[in-house]
Amino acid sequence: MTASDITLVHRERGALSGPRWPVQIRLIGRALRYWRAFIAAILVVAAATVLNVAAPWLTGLAIDAGLDIATVEGAGGIEQTVARGTIGTLLFAVGLLVVVGLVRGISMYAQTFLGEHISQRVAYDFRNDLYDHLQRLSYAYHDSSQIGQIMSRATQDVEGVRMFVSMGVIRLLFVFALLGGVYGLMISTNTKVGLIALGFVPFIAIQGTWTSARLRPIWLKVQDLQGDMSNVLQENLTGQRVVKAFSRTEFEQQKFDEKVNELFKWSYSTSKFQAFNEPFLQSLWLLSLAVVFWAGAAEIQAGRMTVGDLAAFQLYLTLLQVPVRSIGWIIMMFARAHSTGARIFEILDAESAVQERDDARPIRDGRGDVRFEGVSFEYGGADRVLHNLEVHAQPGETIALLGPTGSGKSTVVNLLPRFYDVTSGRITIDGDDVRDVTLESLRDAIGIVQQDLFLFIGTVRENIAYGVPEATDEQIEAAARAAKIHDFIMEMPEGYDTWVGERGTTLSGGQRQRISIARTLLRDPRVLILDDSTASVDMRTEYEIHEALQALMEGRTTFVIAQRLRTVKAADQILVLRDGEIAERGRHEELLAADGFYRQIYDLELRDQEEASASLLLAENGGRG
Repeated sequence: MTASDITLVHRERGALSGPRWPVQIRLIGRALRYWRAFIAAILVVAAATVLNVAAPWLTGLAIDAGLDIATVEGAGGIEQTVARGTIGTLLFAVGLLVVVGLVRGISMYAQTFLGEHISQRVAYDFRNDLYDHLQRLSYAYHDSSQIGQIMSRATQDVEGVRMFVSMGVIRLLFVFALLGGVYGLMISTNTKVGLIALGFVPFIAIQGTWTSARLRPIWLKVQDLQGDMSNVLQENLTGQRVVKAFSRTEFEQQKFDEKVNELFKWSYSTSKFQAFNEPFLQSLWLLSLAVVFWAGAAEIQAGRMTVGDLAAFQLYLTLLQVPVRSIGWIIMMFARAHSTGARIFEILDAESAVQERDDARPIRDGRGDVRFEGVSFEYGGADRVLHNLEVHAQPGETIALLGPTGSGKSTVVNLLPRFYDVTSGRITIDGDDVRDVTLESLRDAIGIVQQDLFLFIGTVRENIAYGVPEATDEQIEAAARAAKIHDFIMEMPEGYDTWVGERGTTLSGGQRQRISIARTLLRDPRVLILDDSTASVDMRTEYEIHEALQALMEGRTTFVIAQRLRTVKAADQILVLRDGEIAERGRHEELLAADGFYRQIYDLELRDQEEASASLLLAENGGRG
């Protein structure tokens, strides 16, 4: 998915907001948060400009006052050119130049330091804001986004913005101030020659505008391709086991090469623009140097300009060489900033589909009485997933959710903690509408063991205590014992301090599952959601987990997306979903007797488990019936 695709998705959901100022203005507004440093940078730029302009002026003054060249009549009436200046005057002028040079060096250092200080602070803020905002966006946003694109925006795009603030904004202020100071002094010294020199500026402006307009869409494409490349890389590294298992290394390499080649071509096109732009500006400077020298020589002959003035003019233009050449770089920074800034603000402007109300209050204490009252849900206002659901789970009851893929089981449990919001109807916990309470208190009241088992890089202890960082060792151990994982942990080299690899890949599926269950149980929630929590373990492990959960589910309202017959049989209510509606409800025996849709699911998916369980029990009894 490209940036434009994500933008379209967000616009369809009304997710983009915020002022519609030009991107560069919004970026400068971010820099102005550090207004003290910004004002200091402006003052330093002003000082650097004055000192830079002063050096050529002092040089011209030294030539005119120090050398004081004049024409006198010599022997035989022949005119001769002589210098009437004194050594003292020259030394004084040279001394001033040395002082100006030293102070100018200090001011240029201060300018660079302040530029980096402001730009690094802006980058720091953007990275934190992006991370914080991504944490607050609902499932709906993350469902339509790609990790590689998000990573690219948080790294490369932020770096592009940092360069814009440092090398673009601050440098631009210096260049404009220097151009204004130099051309102002030149015009005041000799209007004709000054205006001739100034006549080259419009050509520079036209070239800069054209280059910026051409570079802007190219840079946007480059940034998108960098995100796509990151996405391919991230997907490949995450799925290495699958890639190797299916011998698709060459295919993945080819897919990555295609993105790299496309990125190379577009990046190369920006280099071609720069390769033309800088020599063009350099040629303009050389041309202006020659024209000013010719015009200045004519003015000297006419007696309207001194040799020192012409020398100063040449030094002024030499002084402007680097700033004029840097205009091309600054233009590129502005063009890139438009692309990188737009991609960053696209995330920051996205509003979560799940919003906490201003008057939201913490959820009240209770026992976990859960009601779904006329609940319907649609994705993006188009795809209906649930329709007019009516469910009442009394405190301590276990509700098993069954149904074919796409029937809405996961959506039911995702609506409860407000990962999504209902389209119509309402959900209450102990009488509180989940939309009226704070998200933090709501999710603290609900414990979830998700189907996608995810462990963080860290120790086993840190993973179990993830939801309750202040938990004591005794509490962590109690949760692990309850989840039947304590004995295994103690057999590991470092016990609870054993390091867990990325996504828990150093552990088996059953071990990750039980650590995930311990992590949830440590929170002691009043409502428990088990999303297929024992589907990936063998029957013996499942039996151990089931026995632990039976005691822990006592007194808690539990919703289980069930794939195991043992869980289904123990449920107080079984909700059989089909096409987003409750096709049947009741207990196991009642639904079997009804000989409806549940019976079909039982015959297709659950009967084999019952027979396997009976065989295992028979084997454990030594073949005795």
